[in-house]
Amino acid sequence: MSTEPDKALKPLSKEMKALLAGKGVAVGAPLYVRIFKQESEFEVWMANASGTYTLVKSYNVCNWSGDLGPKQKEGDRQAPEGFYVVTPAQMNPKSAYHLSFNIGYPNAFDKANERTGSALMVHGGCRSAGCYAMTDEAVEEIFALAREAFIAGQREFPIAAFPFRMTDENMAFRKDHKWYKFWANLKEGYDFFEKYRRPPVVGVQDKKYVFFNDNMSVPEVFRVSAASASPDAPRLIQGW
Repeated sequence: MSTEPDKALKPLSKEMKALLAGKGVAVGAPLYVRIFKQESEFEVWMANASGTYTLVKSYNVCNWSGDLGPKQKEGDRQAPEGFYVVTPAQMNPKSAYHLSFNIGYPNAFDKANERTGSALMVHGGCRSAGCYAMTDEAVEEIFALAREAFIAGQREFPIAAFPFRMTDENMAFRKDHKWYKFWANLKEGYDFFEKYRRPPVVGVQDKKYVFFNDNMSVPEVFRVSAASASPDAPRLIQGW
């Protein structure tokens, strides 16, 4: 019988605990993830005592497939771009790619825009066909940080996947790109976090992302329409 510990239950390393302590972040603090395709960067931010978020660590995305631009349909091998939510049900400790979590594609925005696809993950193994692939070591650490946040009471964590760092300069460079309008919509959420250092509450209305300061500022129509069968109804981005 193997005595190797379950990789999904592997404790945070002493080095990671020291890193968190040095940044004034508690083990189990709420998590927020940002991914940047072009830069192949995966950022983990965590809430500090002031309620804003601190960058804990930036990882290299080992592999992602497709081009800059959103995933549109099953089989296009595009890695998604947009705003997603991950719940404990989306964490996969028995992944064929070491460890993984499903980012929640298609979300309400994707469905409203008739986009299709399934099993879009962040996973280990360093190979991708529409996912964001990490090294096994990196995904173990990310998985453990998420696990501890869930244990401490975070019910879900948001993840934002961007085509590139959405600075004004980078946007101006792509002003004639076919996805410029979509990216300008993503930039609204990017700018919110850059200004306030906390993730917005994200919804979809009229086939566009909309952003709210907090749960208290979400209009009632987004809560009432959540039960609607229509994919065009206003609703919040949610996980499983």
